Amino acid sequence: MTPVLVLTARDTVQQRIQGLDSGADDYLLKPFDLQEVLARMRAITRRRHGAADSLLGNGDVQLDMMTREVLYKGQREQLTAREYALLYALLERPGAILSREQLENRIYGWGEEVTSNAVDVLIHGMRRKLDNEVIRNVRGLGWRVPAI
Repeated sequence: MTPVLVLTARDTVQQRIQGLDSGADDYLLKPFDLQEVLARMRAITRRRHGAADSLLGNGDVQLDMMTREVLYKGQREQLTAREYALLYALLERPGAILSREQLENRIYGWGEEVTSNAVDVLIHGMRRKLDNEVIRNVRGLGWRVPAI
């Protein structure tokens, strides 16, 4: 079920066909622009969730991957880059519990210093923007959004 995006310098038509026939969801040749890679990753994720549009959601919470806004009970809210990454990680797998370490890996870049309560602060801010019940704590394990 893991989406596969092949990033390669192998550029013959036969190599691209072989990559796609071997299970890749998309195939991108070097050199590539990072923004294009991110857009292709969003497209693959949308298709995996059965959605052709840019919304990823669960019940009353809809994340617009195009505008990087959250739509909650009819209200649109702007998100910071880290708030977006947090909500994206949780909504990508509704019901699944993500640990602090898993969330930190999804939210923060390589080599970034992460303070011990950074995830807690982000979650607190998201709960203020949305609702306390949107992101639930599973004591001793992590956080999740309920599967609906």
